[in-house]
This record gives sequence, C-alpha cells and structure tokens, in this order.
Amino acid sequence: MVSINEIIIREVNPFDLVNIRVGNFWTDSQDYTSIVESIHQEVIDEIEGFLNLVAMDNRSRTVLLIGDGGSGKSYLLGRLKQTFNPKAFFAYISPWVDNDYIWRHILRYTVDSLIQVPEGQQQSQLILWLKSLSAFTKLNDTIWQILLSDRQKFIKHLKNTYKLAGIYNADIFFGVLHDLTDPELYPLACEWLLGDDLSEESMQILKVKSCIDTEDAAKNILANFGKISIETQPIVLCFDQVETTPSFDTNPQYIFHINAAIHNDNLKNFLIIITIVKDNLMRAKKLIPQTDKARIEKQINLRPINLNQAEAIWAYRLQSLHHQASPQPNTSIFPLERRLLEDTFPGGKTFPRNTIILGRQKYQEYKLSLLPPKAGETPLPVVEITKEIGNHPDAKPTVKVTIRKDRPVNNPVINQLSEEELIQAEFELIWQREIKKTQQKINKICFVAATELIQMLQLALEALQIQSVKPKLIAGKSASYSLSYQSPQGKIGVVWSEDANMTSFFNIMNASHKIVQQNLCQKLYLIRKAGVGDAKLKGYQLYSQIFKATQNIHIQPNLQSAHILATYQSLVNSAQSQDLVISGKTIQLPELQSLLCKSKVLENCTLLQDLGVVAKKPESPSKTKDLRPVKDFLLNMVKIQNFMGVPTLYSHTNSQFPDISDSDVKHLIDLLCQEKKVKIIDLKAKIQDQLICLVSQ
Repeated sequence: MVSINEIIIREVNPFDLVNIRVGNFWTDSQDYTSIVESIHQEVIDEIEGFLNLVAMDNRSRTVLLIGDGGSGKSYLLGRLKQTFNPKAFFAYISPWVDNDYIWRHILRYTVDSLIQVPEGQQQSQLILWLKSLSAFTKLNDTIWQILLSDRQKFIKHLKNTYKLAGIYNADIFFGVLHDLTDPELYPLACEWLLGDDLSEESMQILKVKSCIDTEDAAKNILANFGKISIETQPIVLCFDQVETTPSFDTNPQYIFHINAAIHNDNLKNFLIIITIVKDNLMRAKKLIPQTDKARIEKQINLRPINLNQAEAIWAYRLQSLHHQASPQPNTSIFPLERRLLEDTFPGGKTFPRNTIILGRQKYQEYKLSLLPPKAGETPLPVVEITKEIGNHPDAKPTVKVTIRKDRPVNNPVINQLSEEELIQAEFELIWQREIKKTQQKINKICFVAATELIQMLQLALEALQIQSVKPKLIAGKSASYSLSYQSPQGKIGVVWSEDANMTSFFNIMNASHKIVQQNLCQKLYLIRKAGVGDAKLKGYQLYSQIFKATQNIHIQPNLQSAHILATYQSLVNSAQSQDLVISGKTIQLPELQSLLCKSKVLENCTLLQDLGVVAKKPESPSKTKDLRPVKDFLLNMVKIQNFMGVPTLYSHTNSQFPDISDSDVKHLIDLLCQEKKVKIIDLKAKIQDQLICLVSQ
C-alpha cells in the first residue's frame, strides 16, 4: 500500500506535464482528452455547423476565433482536427515570415498537412483525398488499375471528369497527382506540390517544365484542390497565431485580404478558421477594410470556463497519481481544494491556463509541506488532522490528511530558488523538449522554406543584439533569401539558399554579384548545404568569382544549426501570441531573448560560430557522447520540482534521452552530489524509496 502523500513526494508536479505551448496539431502531439469535453463545446458545435454547410454547397466560409491569451485557441484547433478529421481534411497554417510569399506559404503548409497520416488511418490525407475523388470512386478495380498504369489515360480521365471546373494547368497538375500513386515518385510529387524549387533532373522525372514559384501559381494550385474535391470532403485551413505575422500591429490586413480573395475568386470547399488574440484584433480593427470584414461569416469569442470545468481539469491532471494510491483519496482533486478556485476566481469564471497555473502553485505548496526533515534534524511532530475538502454537493465533507503541520516552506533541506532562477531552469527544460520535437520534424535543411531559413537566422541575430539587422539585401525574386547586419568590421551580407534548381541558383549568384560589385557590404556570406553545380554552369562561374580567393565566405550549415534556429523561431511565435508560459508567467519577447542568452544555447550553433557572432568552440577529439545536456536536464528537473523520487528522475531522463543508459544517469547524479548541487535523502534506503533534492547553499 502506497499513500497518496508518498506518491506526491516522489512524483513530479502533474501540472508541469501540461505543455501550455501548443503549436501545429500535426507535429506537436497533444493529449486532447486532458480538456473537459464541455469546455468550448458550444464553439465546436457552431463550427461543425459551418463545416456541414461547406460540405453541402461547397461554398467556402470563414470563422474568426477570438480569445484572450490562455483561453485555448490553439488547443481548440487541435480538438477540432481530432473530432472532425473523419469528415474533413485539416491543414495547419503557421505564421508566415514574408508578406510577399503568403500564397506559397499557405500552399506549402496545406500540402505538408495533407501529407500527414490521420489517427486510425494507414495512408496520408493526400492519398485519402485522391482516392475519394468522384473521378475514381465510381470506377471498378480493373479500370482503376488501367488508369494507374497509364499516365496519359489517368490525365485524360481527370480532364474529362473536371472539364467544367476550370482546373489550372490541368495536364501538369493531374500528371503530378498520377505520380502520387507511384511509391517511388510520391516524395518528389509532394515536393513539387509543396512549392520546392526542384532540380532540372527532378522536373524531367515529373514531366513538368517549371515549379510553383509565383503567388498566382500557388493560389491556383490551392484552388485546384478545392475544385476537384467538391464531391468529397471540405478542406479546413486553420490559420494560427496570425498576430505574429510581419507588421501585423501596423498593417494587419494581409490575412484578411487573403481570406477575401478566397471568397472573391470563388475558391471552393474550404472552411477557413483564423485564431487571433483579442487585444491584437481590437487594435487592428480600424485598419481592416470593411470589404474584408464582410467576408468573415462569424466571429466567435472564446468565453471563460466555469469552476466545475476548472475542477474537472484539475481532476484529470491528478487522476494518474490517484490511481497509484491506496487507499484512494476521498476527492478527485486532492490535495487541491474547491475553495482555492472560489477564492482565486470569485466571479466564478476563469481560463484553462489560469486553472493550470493555480493548480501547479497550490500542488507544489502542499508537496513542500510534506518535506522530510534534514538529516540530523529533530523531526517535527506528525499531526493527523481533519480537514474540509471542497463544498460542492458531490464531495465528501471531510478527509483525514497526515501532514507536518508546522514545517515552513523554506525548510533548510533544500535550496529555495528565486523566481528568476526557476524561470531560467524551466526554460532550459522547455528548450530541450522543443528542440527534440524540431529534430523529429526537420530531417533535412531543405525541408524548411527558404524565406523561413533567413528569418530564423534574423531572429537569432536580434536575440544576440547584433546591430542593424535588416532583411532583403539583394534584389529580385530572391530578395527574401538575404539580410544584412552591422559588425565591428563593417556591414555584413548574408544569403541563404537551398534551392536545388540551378537556374534559381544562378539568379541568386547574379544578384549577389551586383552587391559585391557595388561594394554594398564589406563581406558576403553564402549559407548553402546544397551543391553549387559544376564549371559548365553560369551560376557556378559567378559563385567562383564571388567566393573563391576572396574575403567572402561560403558556409555549409549542419542540421543541428537549423534545429537550433527553428526551435527559437517557434518559441518567438509563441511569445508574440502570448502562448509561452514559463513557471506560471507569460513570457514576452524581450524576456525570451534574455533567457536564450543566459542559457547560451545559441553558442552551440556552428552556423553562428562560422558567422563570427558567437565564439567558435574547439572541436572535441573525443568520440564519446556529450553528457552535458543530460546533466543540465537532471539539475533543472530537481530545481523546478524542489525534490522528487530518484526513480522518477531516471524515468523522465530516459524519456528525454532514450539513448542514455541508467549507468550514465547514475554517474551524472553522483557528479552533481559531489559538486554539492543536489543531495540524495536517506542513502541507506532502497533506490525506489530514495528522494533527491537541491542542496541548501
């Protein structure tokens, strides 16, 4: 038998496990059952009504989802996807980084979402969408196989079926759809639909003469998806965190222009959902043209939740601890109490985030009250008291709780950290969690759009307080692939391109050559992992003139650098949309920049080292694993928990670092003990009964 108090002592705070920062519902795995079904149910029902209307008449519609920070906008998008994915295809559209590339960004993220495999399915949304087209659902297996084996017959069949739909570049588009049915060509066909600038060889394989390299082309390809799927299921475009897009506060109309264009140009079969922070919308409203406002069918405000729903959130987070306990606690929210909600939210309303933050704080206070005495200290008397828990009708009126009644929170067995230290420790844990997600998401640098690559770099330079960081150094179509900044040596130019197409590479080199000729910067960097061609190509010849035997430098970035930059970009978006909460505090961009610099994670970015904006680290000759991140993780976990069970610490470390052995973890804990940063309480106890805490300084 293990009492609930023993479990609370050894386990992590269950409210720390809630990742308040929610992003792309296809790549950021979330437990949507952790939100009570009744929360925002009326909003879900209303949006389902609009989805049904789109399915009925194929006319696109728009819902504007408005809420305060912490009201659950992004989380709600995930619930909508989970609930309605069987009756619609869902696309998550992240904030774009350049207003000149909006349609290409929308197409890229739409196709990227369609490539994802829905829960319970074996195939991607894209293949499910293709197989559900009316052109194929009425065919028998024999005819279907004939079409699959003959590309031209496949194209002709689709053209005849959708001849009245006005398909853009029908031969090319339908040809690429045929390539999706070939497992060997599927990845290449997806890259074309994403808008990647493919090599000449890849385009020959796909039998296309050009890539999707203009805004009009991207919009028309997106329109094709809607036009030919009107007899299947709608496509839901979820625009999240739009307030973080460029110049939104002063020039917010881009997203509303895009929405109006979807309606005015009669793009079929889309349900558009736009989330926005209420305060940002209020400031932006006067700048949005009335004609664009008229293209929004419904504005829905996310309302606060009631205290019964808040209590249910607490109960869900605590239930895994309760299931381990014997006897079972007498209330579903022990060690928390209903009166905490009533006292903190006297109006009877709150938001999910505030509920979680309060639960975390009060749970930790209770956990500290159970703290065992310091070795050699006379134990305080253990008092069994009768304590009222809750006052709602279904709760039992009293429960016996064993606590050390008079033990102060600042017990000398642990080192009480300041709020600043706790926030820094938790940020570093969040960073390790987020970069792991990024590593799983980005397998190659070229998977990231060129405009995003340069913006990722720009954000990092700004965080490092590099002077005069300005986008678009070079001219022409590739201007958004470049930036400049001021260094002690003068103005520095940077161009970052991973496009495989050598014609595009020539255009970038030609624009870069003009910058060098006009002496517009003291040094020019080319960041490019992809090849630069051979001596026969004009692009390579220009590349040689610029970067061989000159002060200009070609950097070949590694994937780790891209992961670091992409992770920071994601956190910036969350901070700007008021979705980044650390240690119960909503973090703004200046504070995020400060946390980033204090953590020194950017110093591990070899790309920034090669640019000379952070110190270059000597290469380690040792081939052994670098265990420093694991050691930092161990210390930060103990910092934010104050104390916890040693087996629990092992478990969380193995989850974050699955390749690290238990013997390595034990070695690192021993090192931390030797450094007098942490301490094992009761070394004579079995390891499953040992606790670890911070050492009082």
